[in-house]
Amino acid sequence: MRYIGNEHTRVAVFDDVTDLDRCRELLGELDGALHAQGAVLLRGLPADLELFDEITRLMGGSPLEYTERSTPRSEVQGAIYTSTEYPPDQSIPMHNESSYSENWPRLLFLLCAVPAESGGATPVADSRAVYRALPADVRERFARGVVYTRSFRQGLGLSWQEAFQTDDPAAVEKYCTEHGQSFEWTDEGLRTSHHRPAWQVEPRTGETVWFNQAHLFHATSLEPDVLEALLSLYAEEDLPRHAYYGDGSPIERADLDAVRKVYDEVSFAFPWETGDVMIVNNMLVAHGRQPFTGTRRTLVSMTD
Repeated sequence: MRYIGNEHTRVAVFDDVTDLDRCRELLGELDGALHAQGAVLLRGLPADLELFDEITRLMGGSPLEYTERSTPRSEVQGAIYTSTEYPPDQSIPMHNESSYSENWPRLLFLLCAVPAESGGATPVADSRAVYRALPADVRERFARGVVYTRSFRQGLGLSWQEAFQTDDPAAVEKYCTEHGQSFEWTDEGLRTSHHRPAWQVEPRTGETVWFNQAHLFHATSLEPDVLEALLSLYAEEDLPRHAYYGDGSPIERADLDAVRKVYDEVSFAFPWETGDVMIVNNMLVAHGRQPFTGTRRTLVSMTD
């Protein structure tokens, strides 16, 4: 085992991992690294879906379905999905998977099936370091948590059918009720709102981690011209998604800029190689995506 990274974020690298038997031999070390560094990279495997699924089940148990979706993905095989399908010239901000939800995966498994011609790295950031590096006054304003709002309509972002993976309004209402979300059916679709903490305590390490997607849900994550166009058509409550402080008051842009700045300072990226498998402790480590050129195919599976 060796390490790559920076002073804030480290990835444990296991070279020459060529098959499932070798993964079994390393199981104790892999588990230890996932609760120390928070991310491990297996290098030397073939880009094989069956093997990827076996590694997922060995390390994490039965894979999860991608529910309460906020980004477009396609199912590849079973519970293996494409990574978020955003245009290649766009970055995907750092985030902990589904941290806006009451239910989030414990482990993420990412397979590099085809590396990009250029760019396309999956940067990672230690969520403990992010929490520690944020100014105290920013943390204080987020102490009440985050309110996430979503407005679903056909032709703009995900439909409620895709987000909740059902065509049944009653099933959506049941899900929202069971998971602490308010909902309102509108002439154009559906509005939801729910409150979540801004940080969590990772149960095995007992360490506090920055664990929310306020900076990603907030309308300022959009390009200025896109946001201006949306606000010329819709009221703020009808934006596809938005975020507020936990008391419902507007989040100061300076606080979001501070969060983004810390992610930039803490994060670390490495170039993918074909067959690489990165396993991420989703509470300890956030991830994103850099813009790329050429064909890039990164697949993901998630476990509880």
